[in-house]
Amino acid sequence: MAITAKEVNQLRQMTGAGMMDCKKALVESEGDFDKAIEILRKKGQKLSEKRADRATSEGSVYVRSSEDGSEAILIAFTCETDFVAKNGDFQALGNEIADAAIANKPADLEALRALSLGNLTVQDKVTELLGKIGEKLEVSVYEKLSADQVVSYIHSTGKLGVLVALTGVGSADVAEAGKDVGMQIAAMNPVAVDKDGVDSSVIEKEIEIGKDVARQEGKPEAMLDKIAEGKLNKFFKENTLLSQAFVKDPKVNVQQYLDSVNKGLTVSTFKRVAIG
Repeated sequence: MAITAKEVNQLRQMTGAGMMDCKKALVESEGDFDKAIEILRKKGQKLSEKRADRATSEGSVYVRSSEDGSEAILIAFTCETDFVAKNGDFQALGNEIADAAIANKPADLEALRALSLGNLTVQDKVTELLGKIGEKLEVSVYEKLSADQVVSYIHSTGKLGVLVALTGVGSADVAEAGKDVGMQIAAMNPVAVDKDGVDSSVIEKEIEIGKDVARQEGKPEAMLDKIAEGKLNKFFKENTLLSQAFVKDPKVNVQQYLDSVNKGLTVSTFKRVAIG
């Protein structure tokens, strides 16, 4: 099948591999990006750990928390251009929708779009603004969390937001720790809180890749399982939140940092939303 230069460049941005290697992988995978990435990894290419985020190009994320801090919501309001994302009417509506979301805590994205904002629904208000601006607008993401305390973080671009659900808070002031962990999640994009949260299909794929790489390096078949297990443990350490080196102090991992703030403090879950 014909592979376009745009597709090759997209895979290169996702993986950091060379242009020709990306093209060959896309041809071999018949255009399937997930399979192409797997092909590159099996061939031992040095790939960056960039992960594909939401396929929206511009917009803003908004967060709101309940008064007691036990609940929080995050929405992504997206558009086609950065110019519109900075528009006052666009920002005003995004904030209005976020206020409605925390006040009503709808069950899902469709329920959020159906909420009333005055005499119109959220979706009707979006459509109304679309007519005024002349560009596609969409409430594309809605997330909510509840826990002992939920802390939010928005990156300075306004296009990346994180919710962190903390348990074991006790009487400690954990707001700053929650922000630190939110920044960690924003920067490092972990796949799960810990290894127990990693999908079995991801684990199986990592083991398969570990064996294939070791086999290509000439390692004996009898050693492949042990080598793959070691590579899997390294994957957990680098890609699950609580095991990651804490970005502000790499001598400890995230769980050790949280224990230093309040013994037993940990993260039960998190949400990370990025636009573009």
